[in-house]
Amino acid sequence: MPSFSSRLQLSHLFLRRRLLRPPPWLLGRTASISSLKVAWRKDPLLDAAIDRDKRWRLCSRVVREVLNEPGQTIPLRYLEKRRERLGLPVHVKTFLARYPNLFDLHLAPIKPHQAPVPFLRPSPCLRSFLDLDARLRSLHEPLALAKLCKLLMMSRHRALPAEKLLNAKRDFGLPDDLLCSLVPRHPHLLRLVHAAGDRPFLELVSWEDDYAKSVIERRAEEEARLTGVLMRPNFDVRLPPGFFLKKEMREWTRDWLELPYVSPYADASGLYPASPEMEKRSVGVLHEVLSLTLLKRMAVPIIGKFSEEFRLSNAFANAFTRHPGIFYVSLKGGIKTAMLREAYDRGELVDRDPLLEVKDRFVEILDEGHKEYLERINTKREAMQKDLELMARKNAELPEDEEESAETKQPLIIGQIAYLARSANSLPCEQYISLGGHVFCNESICSPVLRTDLISSHY
Repeated sequence: MPSFSSRLQLSHLFLRRRLLRPPPWLLGRTASISSLKVAWRKDPLLDAAIDRDKRWRLCSRVVREVLNEPGQTIPLRYLEKRRERLGLPVHVKTFLARYPNLFDLHLAPIKPHQAPVPFLRPSPCLRSFLDLDARLRSLHEPLALAKLCKLLMMSRHRALPAEKLLNAKRDFGLPDDLLCSLVPRHPHLLRLVHAAGDRPFLELVSWEDDYAKSVIERRAEEEARLTGVLMRPNFDVRLPPGFFLKKEMREWTRDWLELPYVSPYADASGLYPASPEMEKRSVGVLHEVLSLTLLKRMAVPIIGKFSEEFRLSNAFANAFTRHPGIFYVSLKGGIKTAMLREAYDRGELVDRDPLLEVKDRFVEILDEGHKEYLERINTKREAMQKDLELMARKNAELPEDEEESAETKQPLIIGQIAYLARSANSLPCEQYISLGGHVFCNESICSPVLRTDLISSHY
């Protein structure tokens, strides 16, 4: 029979193992979380919201490429070489023709004593927009400062790598030179430090209680103020029309929503990693991060860069599909983009960020330039049609004895029509014209080189 001391040691060991082992109810919940699956379903309205911004994103990349060059000017042929990296689907000359009010062309030598080549520089219209952008960013600097502090306050050590912040700066509407402009102007809140390996970090200097409230908590406070009833902070679940959850998932979601809300700014070190409480905290962090973005959406790989700092698991992206009433994941553009459902109504943003005024003004400039381009196309098309009608009348007035044979006249007529079409350079590639029994296609929209193809040869 074992001695008393041996039995005491065994009891201590058994008790220690029981304390370190999660309770059975927690193990059961953990298994249920990992096994829950929700089928992804396409939402055309939210996908359309991303499609509408495709032109704006493309033109913004081209503009930034020029502005980042020394002197804000670049040789045309250099920009043409970078077309694939910029994702520009057309040649640069075609792009300039579509948006003529973005850049001006001027001749200058690349090196001394060389022949001048075409250069691009910002147009007066674009420079006026850049001045407006600077004024608006200066006016809304407190908003950008609040976003930056909130991101730091959600992180594990109240610090974030500067490189990761710079990668996501445009999603949050932060200035491009935030480390040189925004951070030095607020030393009481922000500080740039260098850790091991000379890797710069942005660190929070002091905690601001006014910033430590999430969008969900502020919304509950506002509802309580309007109704006079104390409201419990929780997520706004909006399933799309025709979307139904299975019974097991409905029951789990109901129980999960009944759990207390965990603020993304609260200390989460005491939460078990695979517990429903940690799931609620992770969803709260993702919700808050998306709420801080300009368009209430963000590419999933960019969010993943902050997974370690925000205490997110490696499978954090599953939360977007596990909670389809809170998030939506779009696959547009070949990349997963997480979106907040509550921020959109029929594909339109409900609560617009003040800095979106910059985007709206840039889209107006693009529309103005494209309208000018279309008017020039219509003018050329009308001039070509008048010349063709005049040519037809002259041919009809010729006496019979002066008419040439079909074999002699056909190349001349075809050459005249091709010359007029080449002069107009105006017909979209999806439109065809039939002139004198010949069908011509002008693909000037898709290529800077006009192609006039003869389809039929009956005259």
